[in-house]
Amino acid sequence: MKQIQYTTTGTCSRCINITADDNNIIQKVEFVGGCPGNTIGVARLAQGRHIDDVIAITKGVPCGNKPTSCPDQLSKALEMLKEQ
Repeated sequence: MKQIQYTTTGTCSRCINITADDNNIIQKVEFVGGCPGNTIGVARLAQGRHIDDVIAITKGVPCGNKPTSCPDQLSKALEMLKEQ
């Protein structure tokens, strides 16, 4: 199992806790802070998927006029987790 606690930047969420198995399948995602409906929804959609699939669909997603978002920060965290 691999785990990361990623400190976010530029978003309402403060950090993301992620666990993935040795095959890079996401087991758990937990956002700390942020808009509960959105972060819980994104976390549930990510669980059970391969890290690469989630990176592909979340990378570069903006939030309003901000250049990043909780999904975009998730992609950054997953890229770091994948390197472990």
